[in-house]
Amino acid sequence: MKIIVGSDHAGWSLKKEILPLLEELEIEYKDVGTDCADSVDYPDFAQPVAKQVASGEFDYGVLICGTGIGMSITANKVPGIRCALVNDMFSAEMSRRHNNANVLAIGERVIGPGLAKAIVEKWLTTEFEGGRHGKRVEKMMGTESE
Repeated sequence: MKIIVGSDHAGWSLKKEILPLLEELEIEYKDVGTDCADSVDYPDFAQPVAKQVASGEFDYGVLICGTGIGMSITANKVPGIRCALVNDMFSAEMSRRHNNANVLAIGERVIGPGLAKAIVEKWLTTEFEGGRHGKRVEKMMGTESE
């Protein structure tokens, strides 16, 4: 499994908590920034993450900003992306199990580091069920070509 991770300034501190978790789980990752708390524009980090997941270069992406909202909206503009904004464990599981989300967005100003790490781990270890959910995901993704 290969993960690509990006954050803006408002998610930078939380990203520093998430990266050691990925190392602990022995998950290969690439951090595309930002590397400090200086103000930056979240699309500059959400777009490369989403594009590299959509291209197949990475299996999944993790995006972190203040709320996760801007990152998730930006990522979902990229064809092939199913970015889920997650603030709780149940949504983390269901976004993978039923929606086959390929990018996770979380907000540093919304959830603390303990919950964030639990969400990331649950999200990365939950498998897509397929079946009737696969049919629904196909319908969802079909709207991109309309």
